[in-house]
Amino acid sequence: MSPVERIDPGPRLCEATIHGDRIHCSGMIPEDLSADITGQVKQALGEIDSLLAKGGSDKTKILSAVIWLSDIDDFAAMNAVWDAWVVPGHTPARATVQARLSDPRMKVEIMVVAAR
Repeated sequence: MSPVERIDPGPRLCEATIHGDRIHCSGMIPEDLSADITGQVKQALGEIDSLLAKGGSDKTKILSAVIWLSDIDDFAAMNAVWDAWVVPGHTPARATVQARLSDPRMKVEIMVVAAR
C-alpha cells in the first residue's frame, strides 16, 4: 500500500492529501472576501491551480469537483468564470449546491479530486 502524503498540513486539516495516483484537495476559498462572486471564484480557482501544481497535477487532471455557493443565484456568474478556466475536453464530474459557508462574506468554496 502506498503512503499518504500531506501538502501543507496544519493542526486541523491539510491543504491536500495524496494517495496513490490521486490528490484530494480541501475546499479552496477566496482570500479577499470583499470581492464579488466573479472575483471570489477566480481566487478559489487560482488556489486550486497552485495546490494541484504542488501535488504534481493540474486542472486537466481533475476528476471531480464540488462547488458550494452561499447564494444559488450566483450560479450563472460562477459558471462564467468556471467555463473560462476549465480546459475544453478535460471537464470533470461536478456538483454545485447552495450552502451556508463558514463566513457570511464568503460566496464560494470549491473542492476537487485530481489524478497525478
